[in-house]
Amino acid sequence: MGKRKGRCSKKNPASKQALEPEHLVKAPHSFVIHRGNCSKDLIDLTKDFRKVMEPFTASQLKERKKNTLKDFLSVSGFLHVSHMIVFTETELGTYMRLARLPRGPTLTFRIHNYGLARDVISSLKKQYVIMKAFQNAPLIVLNSFSGEGMHMKLMATMFQNMFPTINITTVKLKNIRRCVLMNYNPNTKLIDFRHYVIRATPVGLNKGTKKVVQGKIPNLNRCKDMSEFFDKAGQLSESEFEEDPQAQVLLPQSLASRGATADSKSAVKLYELGPRINMQLIKIEDGLMDGEVLFHELIEKSEEEKALIKKRREEKKRLKEKRKSQQEENVKKKLRVKEELKQKSLEGIKIKKEMTESQRLMELAAVESQNVGDMEQDDEDDADYYRREVGAEPEQDLFSENSRKRRADDNSVRGFKKMRLDKKLKKKFQKNQEPDKKVNKKNQNERFGKNQDGKKKFRNQPDGRNNKASKGQKPFSNQKKVFGGKINKNKMGRSREGKSKGKSRK
Repeated sequence: MGKRKGRCSKKNPASKQALEPEHLVKAPHSFVIHRGNCSKDLIDLTKDFRKVMEPFTASQLKERKKNTLKDFLSVSGFLHVSHMIVFTETELGTYMRLARLPRGPTLTFRIHNYGLARDVISSLKKQYVIMKAFQNAPLIVLNSFSGEGMHMKLMATMFQNMFPTINITTVKLKNIRRCVLMNYNPNTKLIDFRHYVIRATPVGLNKGTKKVVQGKIPNLNRCKDMSEFFDKAGQLSESEFEEDPQAQVLLPQSLASRGATADSKSAVKLYELGPRINMQLIKIEDGLMDGEVLFHELIEKSEEEKALIKKRREEKKRLKEKRKSQQEENVKKKLRVKEELKQKSLEGIKIKKEMTESQRLMELAAVESQNVGDMEQDDEDDADYYRREVGAEPEQDLFSENSRKRRADDNSVRGFKKMRLDKKLKKKFQKNQEPDKKVNKKNQNERFGKNQDGKKKFRNQPDGRNNKASKGQKPFSNQKKVFGGKINKNKMGRSREGKSKGKSRK
């Protein structure tokens, strides 16, 4: 019995990548981004160009201002990205850079004018937009790119390598739903970029039959019979025309659209999706966004200037490598010093742990003996001073250690505060006292004229009350006391009396 697969094996990205076909892995992938301060229209153009490059592009790529080209270059190898299209905007104009990753070359185009996809679709009378067409890569068509010059060949090669190649023997016509057309005008040196969706319609049928074949519901409101709908003359209006015979082809395979079956004659129609771009090649660089200029449309330099620029670039490269090597040496040196300090600290900790308890006790004993010696020396100094000043021998316990330390009356250690007990603990402590102490306390109460509870007896009254309390005054225990031991006879405090006086004055 085989091993049962769990959830982790199903969601493992490595297993999914292994199951991905090889032609999809080798297909050219692209990044389409914008850099710098760009207008809202240019950002929308970037999104429209991502739709053109689908499905082999990062359509939901979120670029930030702090991201650099090195950040995109670092992840391009893992994601099989081979091309990068960068849109920028300055005061002079709008530019598009097409770069081959990871080492170039880089082509810089100046965009003269452009139209967004939403504007193109809204301007068409017949609009045909289908989302299934973006599931496969478009077909690239180049026109008039066979001019003289190495820059023309390089530009044509870059455009062709942006899209996956087509194998004629294994290609399926139903997967080719879009096409990108690039037309080069040698007179103006402008490149027209257009994006279309391809649709095939049956040919040789009248208007009514074509509607039924294509799955459209016909309008039979003006017809008495179904045959009248098919045989009715004048089905074509003045705005409609017959398809061009050059656009009619014999389909070798069946297409996804209705009526376009194999070995049937169909007409190929193109519906524009947008965007529209008119651009011009300005510069070709050898490296990635920075390198030797191989071609420039506006600036021409002599051989001496080219040699000087090349020399400066080599010196700059050499200086950069030197700084990089020096920085690596400094980093290694810091790591070496850090490791040495770490080893020293570890050795110190190890030595400290190896010290035994006896060694620490010996050190403590040596410190205590030194303190005792210092105290004895101080005692001898005091005795000598007494002899010199008084002229007689001091008493035996005058400068001894016992004479300096005073003891408390209850033989407790001096220097510590007595612990105050709570009432409950105090009562518990009093109950546990010796019986002779209780007897002594009873005799003492009788001696001073107190009750068993310890309260003072009054001689005037047999019940312990004072004569003054019987005249209408409160007992002594219930009277309130103020600061200084005086008795507050009035019920109201001073603050309340002051408030009442203030009210009476008003």
